[in-house]
Amino acid sequence: MASCWNAQSEKDSRSDVGPPLDSSAIECGIVFTPAPRPAFAGIALRASAPFRLLATALLFSFALPARADGTASVPAQSQVLRSPRGITEVGALDGIPYRIDVPADWNRDLVVFYHGYARQPVSFHIASPLADKQMPFYERHDAVIQSAYSRTGWALQQGFLETEALRRYFVRRYGQPRATFAVGRSMGGQLVAITLEINPRPYAGGLDLCGSVGPSDVTFNHRFAMRAAFDYYFPNLLPPLATLTTRYLDTLADRAAILSALQENPSGALAMRNLTGLRSDADLAQEVAYWTFGVQDLEQRAGGNPFDNRNFIYAGAHPANPAQDFELNAGVRRYASSPRALAYLVHHYTPTGRLGKPMLALHTIYDPVVPMRQLELYQDEVQAAGAGQNLVQQVVDRQGHCDFTQEEVGEAFDQMVRWSEGGSRPTPGALKSDAAMEATLLLHHSQRSK
Repeated sequence: MASCWNAQSEKDSRSDVGPPLDSSAIECGIVFTPAPRPAFAGIALRASAPFRLLATALLFSFALPARADGTASVPAQSQVLRSPRGITEVGALDGIPYRIDVPADWNRDLVVFYHGYARQPVSFHIASPLADKQMPFYERHDAVIQSAYSRTGWALQQGFLETEALRRYFVRRYGQPRATFAVGRSMGGQLVAITLEINPRPYAGGLDLCGSVGPSDVTFNHRFAMRAAFDYYFPNLLPPLATLTTRYLDTLADRAAILSALQENPSGALAMRNLTGLRSDADLAQEVAYWTFGVQDLEQRAGGNPFDNRNFIYAGAHPANPAQDFELNAGVRRYASSPRALAYLVHHYTPTGRLGKPMLALHTIYDPVVPMRQLELYQDEVQAAGAGQNLVQQVVDRQGHCDFTQEEVGEAFDQMVRWSEGGSRPTPGALKSDAAMEATLLLHHSQRSK
């Protein structure tokens, strides 16, 4: 089955930008009327034939079509600030905010930066300095571009399409980069993997920072099942799962209320920590609120409930008393998914594992948002697809989601760039750099800056 996450093929990733995009859309996925084009590899739907037929209704909603008149997308409005440090441009491309930063001593390399899961709309201001998250790349004399995406939440669909439109605009305005690298944090890390699976040709490689990689249905269905277990131990504290019609904002007050309930019911809190692998009540309160926001987001996107815990077996909540695990399984509320809503979630996104370019993934040793089991699943998918040579996973000795230093991000980026240019494959495991490697990377960095 051909994938609806098709990208317009490019005759030469270094000399052809490809046709411009048409961002006119109707949500359901996005409905386009694209011209015929080659398709990239299909998405693997792990489901029955009837389910596959249902999912077919969403096909081609992620195509990158050409405009009918052949013209390029251009900003409706933009501001440009020139300074001794370089050029900053902010504007709206097809109504979607963006930011471009080009250093004065640009080395002709480009970083396409994907931001993570956002509860509130992202905005850019011409007078604001570049954020710390992007500084390691700018300081290496790379240009950096960012799209705000047209929607908040699990915006894989919008992030992929709208960032690709921005990349093409950048090439038309500033020229073809020498090399282009995809970089993203959290959900943006998933977008890096998607980009290197679906549209790898314009890219030399990618850096996935704390990325929520892997099949969306597996990741979010597990979160949904954990939220259902939370309701078993803490009934009526949060909105019902399957009908989140009242907008849930995941505020500090929401998290404080959950934390208070956990502290008042220590046995229930312990059971939930055992189930989830989270190490503190504070982490648990934050994640339960986030799961609730995420469930609401995806139910609204999918037009129904895409989650199903009927066959989920809860185990490990009470290691010393398995009978209580049995009681949990007997008493937890079970939910059935809507087939059409589930098709949406599977489609947004089930990886193929076929990484077309090198990707280095950097994580903390304990991440309450992206657990290690999620990384193992994606590693298995990449290996099964025969692309294991294009994935390296590294960790830093720190706890928290995306809790990296700028030096660590810069070092991982240097290793990925060197690898993408034919150098040695980075060593999986702990991110480290001995004196010899540091000297090599320093030389490589100085050569790229010329």
